[in-house]
Amino acid sequence: MQYKDYYKTLGVARDATQDEIKRAYRKLARKYHPDVSKESDAEARFKEINEANEVLHDPEKRAAYDALGSGWRAGQDFRPPPGGGRRGHYRFDADDVGDFSDFFSSIFGRAFGGAEPPRRRGQDQTVRIALDLDEAYRGVTRQVRVESSGNARTLKVRIPAGVTQGRQIRLAGQGGAGLGGGPAGDLYLEVELKPHPHFTPDGRDIHLRLPLAPWEAALGAAVSVPTLGGTVSLKIPPGSQSGQRLRLKGRGLPGDPPGDTLVTLEIQAPPATTEAARRAYRELAEQLDFNPRADLGV
Repeated sequence: MQYKDYYKTLGVARDATQDEIKRAYRKLARKYHPDVSKESDAEARFKEINEANEVLHDPEKRAAYDALGSGWRAGQDFRPPPGGGRRGHYRFDADDVGDFSDFFSSIFGRAFGGAEPPRRRGQDQTVRIALDLDEAYRGVTRQVRVESSGNARTLKVRIPAGVTQGRQIRLAGQGGAGLGGGPAGDLYLEVELKPHPHFTPDGRDIHLRLPLAPWEAALGAAVSVPTLGGTVSLKIPPGSQSGQRLRLKGRGLPGDPPGDTLVTLEIQAPPATTEAARRAYRELAEQLDFNPRADLGV
């Protein structure tokens, strides 16, 4: 048998609301009703439209249809899922739907009443949630909007401290509705960390570029360094160079074990915008025997 794209039949998107589905159905039903339509294929189209509406206007049947996945194309060869085509107790509201197609019957069964329908677990769903690094560090409570089979709901979710980029938080039973009394699927919140002006996350570790004055790098110093948990003091060893990396252990995102903050030193030269500054640079050049290009042989 061939797969039927009920959304395409009604001309609606897969995430269409129930109101959008109702409007699309009414418009097409008026156009193709055999009693009034002059279209040559009106009767066949009317049956297709009614069958599509029978599935999509009912949240339970729509969830069962959506559980087949969105990778199918209309007219593609279709093999019924295990347990499909059994007699079921689904609700059939339309008076003039006529006979349903084999595709419909393979999923829902033709009969009214009879044996229990196959129990099918609902679809798992994934929702991306964007967090600031500060929120990931401390944890946060968020309102998350979830849409399933045209129905929307809002969940209050506690995001634990220490979540990392791409981390998935599982909310059992909060996904798509099950079929025939089957359990609901799970909802997964996938964490996306927003860019930060100073910090770059790498798992639980945090990278930071730390500007230094030349004398701080040459002589050593104790400097204040920002971290997600607050400002700390970092000892700069004498003779430090640009690109050198120092580690603040346990100062990254919390966890077991917690991450570190990795500080990359970046020596910055003061601008020579005054005569005093230019004089100081000339004196420094005269007093120090220093060639930064010695390794290049020039």
